Amino acid sequence: MDETIDGEVIHVVGPDERDDYDLEPALASLAESRYIVVCRKGGRPSWAERVWAFLRRRPIEPVTLVTDAAVEEGQEITATAEETAVAGVYDVTELR
Repeated sequence: MDETIDGEVIHVVGPDERDDYDLEPALASLAESRYIVVCRKGGRPSWAERVWAFLRRRPIEPVTLVTDAAVEEGQEITATAEETAVAGVYDVTELR
């Protein structure tokens, strides 16, 4: 089932950088020759949203996307993705 995810890119691991990271084997095989993108789900939070998340003791949720397209850190993205067998990891079908 496809899900739309809006997020701010926190970190990108390119296909040629994968060996520098200790990736879970299931994620490594899913991301073979693709980009691993870690996002802050919901986009860039405002100052008030950060304070409110801290006071409620609910951290801002990160999400990991696996995509064919290269993106840059700090970029706001909207992705259509399918959840994978790896918890918190999504396979991107469309990136905007």
